[in-house]
Amino acid sequence: MAEEKTIKHSELETNSVRQFYLEDDTVVAIYNLEGEYFATSDVCTHGQAFLSDGDIRGDEIICPFHEGSFDIRTGEPADPPCVIPLERYETRLGEDGYIYITIE
Repeated sequence: MAEEKTIKHSELETNSVRQFYLEDDTVVAIYNLEGEYFATSDVCTHGQAFLSDGDIRGDEIICPFHEGSFDIRTGEPADPPCVIPLERYETRLGEDGYIYITIE
């Protein structure tokens, strides 16, 4: 397991999402839900759309392609047509103010 430094938490407004490319070019979505930080794959498992282009409603990210949704906290599909969970990454807020993602 390794950690990767991403963005400063101050760059991510409350209840927003931002796209970030990891060192291996994996694209992730980083979320701020009321001051808690989460990260999932940024690519919808139903269609080739970036979830970071979608909207947050409550604890869910809405895919901009077919408007299915996923639970941001767990990566689990919440509404059809999404049925395959998103890859989810553990996050932590570093003392330096950056959000770190654990890569397995």
